Amino acid sequence: MEQNLNSLNTSDCVNRRNTVSSYNVKEMMSKKERLAPGHRMCAGCGATIGVRAVLRALHEEDHAVIANATGCLEVSSFMYPYSAWEDSYIHNAFENAGATLSGVETAYKALKKRGKLPKDENFKFIAFGGDGGTYDIGFQSLSGAMERGHDMVYVCYDNGAYMNTGIQRSSATPMFADTTTPTGKESVGKMQNRKDLASIIADHDVAYVGQSTFTLNFNDLHKKAEKAIYTEGASFLNIMTPCPRGWRYNTEDIMEICRLAVETCYWPMFEVDHGKWNLTYEPKKKLPIEDFLRAQGRFKHLFKPGNEHLIEEFQKEVDRRWENLLYKCDR
Repeated sequence: MEQNLNSLNTSDCVNRRNTVSSYNVKEMMSKKERLAPGHRMCAGCGATIGVRAVLRALHEEDHAVIANATGCLEVSSFMYPYSAWEDSYIHNAFENAGATLSGVETAYKALKKRGKLPKDENFKFIAFGGDGGTYDIGFQSLSGAMERGHDMVYVCYDNGAYMNTGIQRSSATPMFADTTTPTGKESVGKMQNRKDLASIIADHDVAYVGQSTFTLNFNDLHKKAEKAIYTEGASFLNIMTPCPRGWRYNTEDIMEICRLAVETCYWPMFEVDHGKWNLTYEPKKKLPIEDFLRAQGRFKHLFKPGNEHLIEEFQKEVDRRWENLLYKCDR
């Protein structure tokens, strides 16, 4: 099945490198992998699934420069002089992936303008960071890169905690999750709601923001990745990438976890294209949030007698955010 995406703008249509091509599942899945096997990420890790899906959206004739904030992905895919990355790769500290890549993108444009780089070679600039290095520690440099409008894509692989350092809570951690904010007689887990980072970046007035995860045959994620890469200006992708260790579910259940996140509207799939909010998937029948929570060990305490009110509170927050999103999308 082939579906065409709307063209981004009139000038983009002239240059194939700046347009989103028609989407074909077989063609997309048959592309050469740009993240080599043999890295040390956990079996079933959502981060590497997300990375492979994003890099698959690159046109085969194009090159990429990858920046990677410190985190699970970095320590497990790169150990000098060995790298699982087929494209140019820069390891950054937790806090500066956005700043590093924006500097490289600026240097590339300057060298290209001076004729010091081949005219027939095209480079794209993509940063990857976990929620710790994106929502929290790296937010300052990310915000600066987005505000300046560098022609780059920042991809957050959101697994809802600092998984590399013992499942520490981050501002992406959902309310009541059991992390280093433990559950017990005196605690029901993290007390705060998770930060809505995709909306925050959209308020930077960037060219493109997309939120997605692993569901619907990956169509939504592949389309948004290609659109982000080939939209001129600053783009941001927020991808929910479940972690079997931190979320405590069976490895083979990752696709079901993602499906439930979307069908309960915990993780809505939307895009903001040059300021226009679009809902890219709407469940036919919105499922109750307990369907998503019950599948994960980090929420098992919510189903103990006497904690029903906590699930009700969680549901109210999901409903509030969903209604707000529908309003933004004029639904």
